[in-house]
Amino acid sequence: MEIPVVLDGHRRTPGRESTFTENVSARGARVVSVRNWEKGEKLTLVSRTGEFRSSARVAYCQPLHGDGYAVGVEFLETKGRWVV
Repeated sequence: MEIPVVLDGHRRTPGRESTFTENVSARGARVVSVRNWEKGEKLTLVSRTGEFRSSARVAYCQPLHGDGYAVGVEFLETKGRWVV
């Protein structure tokens, strides 16, 4: 499910990144990123509507064919709900 989100907390490249999810579950999501994240790295994921916010941990980061990375994140502390 494609949901617009903002990622924040990259260690080497500070700043927010506007992107989207490829799929979402109650425990985590797979997002597309232009940044290469390290496994175990902490980040903040916020839906662009502001209805959902979570601190998260990177479970994996895989290069995509073409540009970017597929990043699996595990939600740690969530506030709000996904609005679809």
